[in-house]
Amino acid sequence: MKTVVHKADSRGFADHDWLQANHSFSFANFHDPTKMHFGALRVLNDDVIAPKMGFATHPHNNMEIITIPLKGTLKHRDNIRHKEWQQVLPGEVQIMSAGTGVEHSEINGSEKEHLSLFQIWIIPNKQNVAPNYDQRIFNSEERKNKLQTVVSSIDSEEEGLKIHQNAKISRLDLSKGKIIDYNTLSVNHGVYIMNISGSIVIDDKNIELRDAIGVSEIESFSITANKDSELILIEVPMH
Repeated sequence: MKTVVHKADSRGFADHDWLQANHSFSFANFHDPTKMHFGALRVLNDDVIAPKMGFATHPHNNMEIITIPLKGTLKHRDNIRHKEWQQVLPGEVQIMSAGTGVEHSEINGSEKEHLSLFQIWIIPNKQNVAPNYDQRIFNSEERKNKLQTVVSSIDSEEEGLKIHQNAKISRLDLSKGKIIDYNTLSVNHGVYIMNISGSIVIDDKNIELRDAIGVSEIESFSITANKDSELILIEVPMH
């Protein structure tokens, strides 16, 4: 098994006053040649956005973009189908296949509360597809000490929102003392695990609050919770 550990304080950080952004991989003004990507995972941003603030209309193409709000109210609009603002709330996951091109805006929909979210970019396995948008509510009870698939390949029969890549994103709320085994899609896949909260152990490595670990070249591995922990697991092809 091959592992890479990214400690929380090793991430790129940008303070834009209205936006506090942590970058697991090179993004915007943060550049680290050792942190360009993890397989097909290109971006994992941990953002906190001030009330009423956000990102003005901007374009994307040929990227699978997944947003997971943790706290607050995200509002989204685009030139695909949502001309008016669309709410995305904690418990929901949003996907956008940018394909041939899409323009969208994202803002904090609250006038008082900060918005906390993760945004994930995955390099697609098909170029110039028709743009697509989707979102869905996922019951937190269905990830209590078990893996909950929230995103999977459009070519698979797995649950979750569909993207153009042989990838899978899962959420897991693991209780203290519990152990769970993760079986990869193939030995050519790797899994990047972000610890949202709590403390876990993988391969004798302690992964604390907002730490992450990439695991590859293995068919299965175990996750042990030292404390009640919330995790996002992003499985992608490594080549």
